[in-house]
Amino acid sequence: MRTVTLKNVSKTFYDKSRKLTPVLAIKDFNLRIEDGEAVVLLGPSGCGKTTLLRLIAGLDQPDTGEIFYNDIPLDAIAVGDRGIGMVFQNYVLIPHWESRKTVGFFLRLRDREEEVPAHVRIVAKITGVDIERLMGRFPRSLSGGEKQRVSIARAFARDLELLLFDEPFANLDAKFRGQARVELKRLIQEFNVTLVYVTHDQVEAMSIADRIVVLNAGRIMQAGSYHDLHADPDSLFVAEFLGTPTINAFWGRVHDGQWDGSYMGKAPLPSPRPNGAEVIVGIRPEHIYLCSEQAGIPAIVDRAIPFYAEKFLLLEVWLRKRRWRIQVALGEEHSPGDTVYCRLDWARALFFDARSGARIR
Repeated sequence: MRTVTLKNVSKTFYDKSRKLTPVLAIKDFNLRIEDGEAVVLLGPSGCGKTTLLRLIAGLDQPDTGEIFYNDIPLDAIAVGDRGIGMVFQNYVLIPHWESRKTVGFFLRLRDREEEVPAHVRIVAKITGVDIERLMGRFPRSLSGGEKQRVSIARAFARDLELLLFDEPFANLDAKFRGQARVELKRLIQEFNVTLVYVTHDQVEAMSIADRIVVLNAGRIMQAGSYHDLHADPDSLFVAEFLGTPTINAFWGRVHDGQWDGSYMGKAPLPSPRPNGAEVIVGIRPEHIYLCSEQAGIPAIVDRAIPFYAEKFLLLEVWLRKRRWRIQVALGEEHSPGDTVYCRLDWARALFFDARSGARIR
């Protein structure tokens, strides 16, 4: 197994024509990934996830900072001795090589090509498809999903210590993705390898990660388990990025120690703030409840959207001139124009500084 440590790593991309402004992809980045840990880098497009993966793989060099494998500088380890298997989102298959040659490249260099069938069977377990039939074919004759399966087989067909995956299941059929995530998690434990996995998909992150690292603009916003990040976000960005449906977030000001949202009412703050300070309150859809007319606030249903897999019904409603999302049981029947009555669980509300987005605790 292998630890990976990034210390004060920064990376900027420059336009060679000098017509475009340099892009700071990673800024003063620090992270340690432990032996056998499955770490998911989660964030929106352009946040630096793939850049980090390429830096860890040694494909790109940081402008500043250092990267260590098992506390040894990456540059001091020969490429062939790094024990890395990497799966790219865009496959990176050699056009004039049959799949068997691609998968067996590393093993063939070490006179161990007889091990290729075993690694092909591993990928068949992950993806739920027998890929032996792909071994005699060239990339031009493979579908996107088939190319990805060959790429995964190539990553496993070596002396593995570290797996780097860049959205590897994006091109698999939907029915195979869930199985692939479960099987991958089992195999990295069985093979005792460390995994760094890039995705923007929260479901993948929850299924695979021991620890999720949420990124934005090349920086770590927060790291931890999905449950901790969802229930106790450090910032408005993390609160809005995690969770389906998205958290309800509304602006207000502090008045006499309380959040005052005008039409939305008032709520006590967790810590003192000066009068007039701008504060955003966030309440997740599952923390708004339907109740009787006497106990609730009237709202008008705009849309009712069933989430069959998750077994809930999402109501988008107009409540005191604001659009809210409310999560209710799937069996309930609501139509556009219906009046419902809502109770907000202010004890579960989250408060954020409107300027910095930082959590108010």
